[in-house]
Formats: sequence, C-alpha cells, structure tokens
Amino acid sequence: MLGIFSSSIMPPPDELVAAGSRTPSPKVTADKLLARFLDANSSAISVKVGDDVQLAYSHRNQSALLPRSFAVKDEIFCLFEGALDNLGSLKQQYGLAKSANEVLLMIEAYKTLRDRAPYPPNHVVGHLEGNFAFIVFDKSTSTLFVATDPNAKVPLYWGITADGYVAFADDADLLKGACGKSLASFPQGCFFSTAIGELRSYENPKNKITAVPAQEEEIWGAKFMVCDLVIYLPPYPMRQLLLIYARESIGWKGQALLQPQNRQGFELYELALEMISEERERESSVNKWKSLVSRK
Repeated sequence: MLGIFSSSIMPPPDELVAAGSRTPSPKVTADKLLARFLDANSSAISVKVGDDVQLAYSHRNQSALLPRSFAVKDEIFCLFEGALDNLGSLKQQYGLAKSANEVLLMIEAYKTLRDRAPYPPNHVVGHLEGNFAFIVFDKSTSTLFVATDPNAKVPLYWGITADGYVAFADDADLLKGACGKSLASFPQGCFFSTAIGELRSYENPKNKITAVPAQEEEIWGAKFMVCDLVIYLPPYPMRQLLLIYARESIGWKGQALLQPQNRQGFELYELALEMISEERERESSVNKWKSLVSRK
C-alpha cells in the first residue's frame, strides 16, 4: 500500500529532512513514485483526493493472513493491512454489522476519536489487538492518522520525495528509490496524527520519541526510538546513565541492563558497562588519593 501527502497536509518531519541532508542521495517526485508503484502492480487501484493526497494499494504478493484493504466512508479514506484478533468484540463496541472488516472498523474508530474529542488517540489504537498498519485520511478536516502494531509484523516506512511530499508504504525498496536517505522505518507501537502534530507511542504515551542517525550501510537515514529509561546506578548518585530504549532496535523489556537481544542492544549494553567501569576506576583513584593525603 502507498500513501502520498503534500506538505500542506503533512509537513516533512525534521528528522527525515536531516537524514537526507547528512547523506544526499537520488530521489524522485511524488508523481514518479506513484507511477513506479502502478507499473509494478498492474492490478493496483489508486485514488486521488484533491490536489494533495494520493492513495494506492494492490493485493499482489499480500499475505493471506495479513491482507490489504481499502474503504471510504463520510469522506474518510483508509488503507489497512493486517488482521485484528479482537475484531468481533470491537465491532460490538462500535455498533458495526457482523460483516464489517478491519478497514471499516478503523474508519469508525477514527470517527469516534474525531467526534468525541478530547478522546485520547492512544486509547483508540491501544484497543487494537493483532498485526496491522493503517493510513487514515479525513478529507473534511485534512487530518492524517497513521499507526502500526507493537510487534511490527506489518512493516511500514515513511520518507520524503524530491518535491517534498511525505510518503508511507509497506515496501522499503519502493521508498528507497524515491526518497533516498530521507527514509525511516515507522516505529512499531506508535502513531502519527497531524491533529497532534507529532509522533507518539500509544503503548507509552508519556515517553518521548527521538530519531538517531542510521549506520551508513543501512538503507534508511534515521531510526526512531522510544526513550523510557533514565537510570541512576548506586553507588554512583552523581553519575546519571541515560539508556535509550527502542523496542524495534534494542529489544529490551523496560528494565535496566537486562540482556539485550541484538547487535545494537549489545553495543549499548557494553557502553553502559564501560561507563560503570570508568566510574569505579575514577572513584578508586580518588579514594587512593584521599588515603595518601590522610597519611600525611
């Protein structure tokens, strides 16, 4: 699936702009990106919403367990990929017919969010159980709402085209050819709403999300991380150790210095241990100096 939005709907995120500036790379315009998608998917369906939005999807190469779907209702457009485990109970909650599928449910859930303000967006997405990614665009308010599940079973990426459009897609290679290094994986368990104007974690809504430069060999230019660990390590009350925790790239479970699960996690873990070791050596040297002074 593919969603393309002009800067009047969604200004390009500063983090993706900076990522593209650090490593300039070839890009194409939003129109060419859409043309590439349609050329690669002969049965694709595309919808143009005014002058600022292009939506497209295809059933080509989709998973039977995580299908793609599209629907429009009351000027609310939705692209949905995945499946909800609690679809039945949610249909009852929102008063939908038994025949309603995930994409119709998301439209109804978004309407609840919009019409019952200040209903927290994280509550709407947090009630979804399963594997999913979706793009909702409300033409009546020019609002964009995007989210992915906490397990990242359905990939979603976002980037900036040569003419400054923000594009979302489930195909990283498609966006890489159009957005260069102004590209990142959309962080799992997070949502973006133009009504709020920022990216947030719906699992940990109070935690800040930050972007760090990706390594040169990676296809994207930045990685978005959910920060939620600021740890004071006794017996070093004056030494503050900040550990950046990103569920998608570090794999920690929210506890200090648990065994990490991948290369980036091990690097950060080793850095933490190194900092602790340096602090111990520093305090040991200070104690030795104090001991010598006291003897005199």
